[in-house]
Amino acid sequence: MHELVSRMPSAKLWRGGYREPFLGGAAVFLRLQPRQSVLTDTNAELIGLYKVVRDDVEALIEALGDHTYEREHFYSVRAVDPTTLSAVESAARFVFLNRSCFNGLYRVNKSGQFNVPFGKYTNPNLCPVERLRGASRALASAEIRLGDFDSSVAAARAGDFVYMDPPYAPISPTASFTSYTAADFGLADQTRLAERFRELTERGVLCMLSNSDTPLIRELYQGFRIDGILAPRAISRSAEGRRPVGEVIVRNYG
Repeated sequence: MHELVSRMPSAKLWRGGYREPFLGGAAVFLRLQPRQSVLTDTNAELIGLYKVVRDDVEALIEALGDHTYEREHFYSVRAVDPTTLSAVESAARFVFLNRSCFNGLYRVNKSGQFNVPFGKYTNPNLCPVERLRGASRALASAEIRLGDFDSSVAAARAGDFVYMDPPYAPISPTASFTSYTAADFGLADQTRLAERFRELTERGVLCMLSNSDTPLIRELYQGFRIDGILAPRAISRSAEGRRPVGEVIVRNYG
């Protein structure tokens, strides 16, 4: 986060709104809490969660009280089709699974079914009340949309700031992790995103992007400012796999 915040555009450049087309965990948005935001993601359950957090957080907190940290309960909840639930129930299911599954990982299979196993924790906080209420306040004026990055940035104007944090390009044949939705984010998507980055630059939109430090990404964003950094990773099962890895932060401004 420090590396990202230190590279944000100055107030002199950033004169408009904020757009985040790969919202995910919303860490950057929650850190910045800009007044005018368009937040987008392709994950329907995640977008449903954020809308409930924004619009009905107390109902979500109450619904989370129905969940317990037990293996049998976890797998029974995981097996439920979220489309059969109300918006609040689906949001509570999402939070519960996230806070009780292995490493807080979000992954689905080709059918779009959440398939992360039960995690081993000591008294996990399944309902972080103050965090949820704080997120609700931060999201109060945000526009939250379900859609891909094209729809998110289509109306971006000169002076707006767009932060892109797409599924990362794999750093090795076995390192790919794109099962965030049933549709993978492959080479064609990475190429299309780079093209959109260039188009936004021509329109005067301020853009910053994070991705893995690979020859492919450096080639796609050739001509822009590219900073290599080391970022921690906590997903791997082994400590050996949790060492810092190379990433790049790409910007179209100084």
